Amino acid sequence: MSKDLNVDELIDLERKHLWLHLTNHTNLETQEPQIMVSGQGCRITDARGNEYLDMLSGGVWCVNVGYGRESLVQAAADQLRRLSYYAGTVATPPYIHLATKLASLLPELPKVYISNSGSEANEKAFKMSRLYFNVSEKQKGKHKIIYRDRDYHGSTLAVLAAGGQKERRDGYGPFPDGFVEIPHACCYRCPFGKAYPNCEIDCARTLETTINKEGPDTVAAVILEPITAGGGIIPPVPEYFPIIQEICKKHEVLLIIDEVVAGFGRTGKMFGHQHYNVTPDIVTLAKGIASSYMPLSATMTTQKIFDRFLTLPTDTFGYFRDISTYGGCTAGCSVGLENIRIIEEEKLVEHSAVLGKYLLDQLKQFADHPMVGDIRGLGLFAGIEIVEDKKSKAPAPESTLATIVADVKKQGILMGRMGRSVPGLNNVLTLAPALVVTKAEIDAAVQAIGVALGNLKPGK
Repeated sequence: MSKDLNVDELIDLERKHLWLHLTNHTNLETQEPQIMVSGQGCRITDARGNEYLDMLSGGVWCVNVGYGRESLVQAAADQLRRLSYYAGTVATPPYIHLATKLASLLPELPKVYISNSGSEANEKAFKMSRLYFNVSEKQKGKHKIIYRDRDYHGSTLAVLAAGGQKERRDGYGPFPDGFVEIPHACCYRCPFGKAYPNCEIDCARTLETTINKEGPDTVAAVILEPITAGGGIIPPVPEYFPIIQEICKKHEVLLIIDEVVAGFGRTGKMFGHQHYNVTPDIVTLAKGIASSYMPLSATMTTQKIFDRFLTLPTDTFGYFRDISTYGGCTAGCSVGLENIRIIEEEKLVEHSAVLGKYLLDQLKQFADHPMVGDIRGLGLFAGIEIVEDKKSKAPAPESTLATIVADVKKQGILMGRMGRSVPGLNNVLTLAPALVVTKAEIDAAVQAIGVALGNLKPGK
């Protein structure tokens, strides 16, 4: 394919006109920018013809069923020929069928609101939570959203205000009021200086302390990732979410679970929260819902939340006053349906569980490396925390992780790393391959990581 492209012209046009995401463009003045042009399975090819094993599912953990799925392309094309679009104020068959399918996967959350990005899905969850209480004369003061340190919920201002990655927020304030942080749940760096299981799960119990401090009559919801993703790949301990749910029920606080990354098989279950004994009030979905073949997201709620809006007098609120233009995109809903069919029929959730365990087991061979502090993950979602000293747990600088990632890339493997997110703790390497990854591909990635770690010199 690279022979059909004028690569030099594309690079020139990119430098002139394109504003890339999360990129320091001064680096591209002296380095040739990379342009990706094709993919198949877990492999991707750039404009120069270089092929890579993509262990990041599209760079941001989203191409769950892998590249080159013809049936997803066909699902979009067929629907676009029939009806390309109508606003979400009116139903279309794909809209109805996708909502029905999602409700069958999470029957405790039968109401589905479609939009087009994870940030937007979480914004909807915040608006639903606030309005749910604000339309009640007795509960009008419940508006605050509690979030967790190191979690990430999107890049628009309200969800950024609820983001536990402080470096992502720098320079964008002032933020909306009403967002309150609780400590993270990373045992390796316990914010309470304790060790599991002799810790009383303080990372969960601190929620009640925070609610009482803020005032239970002011707190509407708490939003949590089931597994902290970009903040360092952190699965909470098994007791964590049951304690969180108990506290939420006690104080009538809605529990929002952000499944944007963890959903649709990433963790070895269809949804990340299904590893824990917890039933959310609201779940948000994106990324893997359509494997990013189309922009698509959803906010799912209980019948109780939906019914609150039915009882409102029509001369005041009367309904959820919100709209998402591209939430009405029929092709996106069709692709979402076909994507879920692939996940189910090819048993990719089960594959993720089996291959995810294999991946973590293979990574454990690096546990004794002097710069590997912790190896953790769930399903096909793994993190390696790099430190300068195992005893002190002093985190390695971002430059060290950049060196590892660059070394692995030279060997034909794309992997990720934290960067400019959590001050002083951007020291976790990340792996999240498509759910179709093979043992041989995992072996190749692990071998490349081993070579890169072997090239490191502790303290440098």
